[in-house]
Amino acid sequence: MTSCGRLLYEKLQEWIRDDSPYGDVTTMYSIERNVNTKGIVVAKSSGVAACIDEVVEALHYAGMKAVKGVWSGEVFNPRDMIIEVEGNAHDILLFERTLLNFLMYLSGIATSTRKLVEIVSKINPRIRIASTRKYPPGLSCFAKVAVRQGGGDTHRFGLSDAILIKDNHKILAGGLLEAVKKTKEKVSFMEKIEVEVNSVEEALKVARAGVDAIMFDNMRPSEISLAIEKLVEMGVRRRMILEVSGGINEGNIKDYASLDIDVISTSSITMRPERIDLSLEVIQ
Repeated sequence: MTSCGRLLYEKLQEWIRDDSPYGDVTTMYSIERNVNTKGIVVAKSSGVAACIDEVVEALHYAGMKAVKGVWSGEVFNPRDMIIEVEGNAHDILLFERTLLNFLMYLSGIATSTRKLVEIVSKINPRIRIASTRKYPPGLSCFAKVAVRQGGGDTHRFGLSDAILIKDNHKILAGGLLEAVKKTKEKVSFMEKIEVEVNSVEEALKVARAGVDAIMFDNMRPSEISLAIEKLVEMGVRRRMILEVSGGINEGNIKDYASLDIDVISTSSITMRPERIDLSLEVIQ
């Protein structure tokens, strides 16, 4: 069983209550309650499948039989069967739209991630494509799983997973170096410290302060290149993780992939993923 399957079942219950607060009146009026049926989720476009195991498990929890037609992370094409589901007709039709919306969004994330991974790997296969924490509320677990299944890196799942000092931390802590100092005094030996910087000067300051990772945020490739040159001169480049983020998408990612960096993080894969089209067809 997967770690997110039970969670998805619980989320589906919430989403279905929102979609059908008083029941599916069309189905209740037109179809007898004891009718069983079988349906298949069919692809109407190409893409990369995501969260298939989680969906199959969630449907089992809901009392339906489900069989996957593709593996998570696998490429599918139009007319491919994604999932086959069997059970009470009322239950299947109640889940239909919510389930399809979920699968289309998550497969869109996996598809967008795979596309960026393939672009960057041709330039520098060492660079990882990572997601940010920008995604619709309640979908963090599934969005991150979809990124991983598309070949990307999940970065941090949430605020409890890793330390990332950002602009608001700098302001409220009393400054950039003060935020780093206070954090270093309290961290576990197992925790790394990453700092978001907005200039070459900030990057050099935090490097001297001994942080583990630098995130160049909304900086031009030329600025980042200069900062990296300075870090190399200081002899600290190879002990640090260098990440770039901010406004990076399919149109400009090659400019960043040519830099001596380790990670490119982008919200485009979770906030504006590829459009995937799926439908559910009753076959029995």
